[in-house]
Amino acid sequence: MTHTLNDVDIAICGAGPVGQALALLLQQQGYPTERIALYDAKTAEQAAHDARSIAISYGSRQILQAAGAWPVKATAIQEIHVSRRGHFGRSLMRAADYAVPDLGYVARYGDIIRPLQAAIDCNGIRIQRPLSVTTLEEATDHVRLTLRHADTGEISHVSASIVIQAEGGTFGDQEQRSQRHDYQQTAIIAHVNSDAQIAGRAFERFTEQGPLALLPQEDGYALVWCVRPEQAEHLLALDEQQFRLALQTAFGHRLGNFIKTSARVSYPLGLNAQAHATARTVAIGNAAQTLHPVAGQGLNLGLRDSLVLARALTRHSHDAASSDTAAALQTYLAERQADRKLTIRLTDSMARVFASSPDGSFSQALLGLGLGALDMLKPAKRMLAEQMMFGWR
Repeated sequence: MTHTLNDVDIAICGAGPVGQALALLLQQQGYPTERIALYDAKTAEQAAHDARSIAISYGSRQILQAAGAWPVKATAIQEIHVSRRGHFGRSLMRAADYAVPDLGYVARYGDIIRPLQAAIDCNGIRIQRPLSVTTLEEATDHVRLTLRHADTGEISHVSASIVIQAEGGTFGDQEQRSQRHDYQQTAIIAHVNSDAQIAGRAFERFTEQGPLALLPQEDGYALVWCVRPEQAEHLLALDEQQFRLALQTAFGHRLGNFIKTSARVSYPLGLNAQAHATARTVAIGNAAQTLHPVAGQGLNLGLRDSLVLARALTRHSHDAASSDTAAALQTYLAERQADRKLTIRLTDSMARVFASSPDGSFSQALLGLGLGALDMLKPAKRMLAEQMMFGWR
């Protein structure tokens, strides 16, 4: 069965944090609520119970506050300890050094979604789900969306003046974009506990196979351990005690002994990015750039996309159907170019360089010394910290 939904000015495909933040920012800047709609393949219950751990920068907190979606149930990061396994040299960043209460936060995906959803409901913005966008047909003055309802299989159509793609999926499921690199790494995700936790301190430890991050969360740490695919298969096959011993060997004893780990999940890692817009469509967030999780920049870059796109659309016209649509989207791309390029370059370089040569090599020793030098070069360290917290927006 096929039917037609109400036409809208702005159709946002993907009701994750980036899509919902965009809708709220647009509504606050004057777009009529009834002319904005979000479409998502997940049910509200699936989104609310998603337990993935997400890093939120202090700058992203400001964006969520502006959208009316803060506070979020989260654990604060007040220090970040960066080191290289088996080498001297480390860097320590503290919130107090940059006049901010926290460097960032760690929250479960569902806990980020809840206040966004509450604000969406309070403001009367429509989210239609569970349905997926199957095709987009762009004409001169509109875009026609074909939507499939997941629970009934029904097909619906809607016309929009602007379509924003905000649902990107994971690297392993995406079509190839212009800037793509398979890191030949797999991320192992779990929640772990130790017997000597340090409140508010996150750890980023680089190994020969990739970064190992421990982010303070609730009563323990969110683990993101990036290793080669064959090593990931080995680690996933271990029992809990064997896995804890392997993690202890890789990380060391800065947090004492690891005493408990949750069930483990994994996913492949890659860079897949392309800045692109037509006269009436644009991709943001993970739909525009999928990054390596090193430094936890994925969602933060996407939220900055939402903020800048809302400003660009508002600046050109409050009428999304106006002839300024193409100009607004091109303005958005131009204003996001520097931040996107720099963030992609930073995460890509860290993912490649720290895992590019064997452990114990001279180049890896130099990398360890470089971390120590960064601690002494205060202006460079501040620039890096501010990029990680705020980006360019």
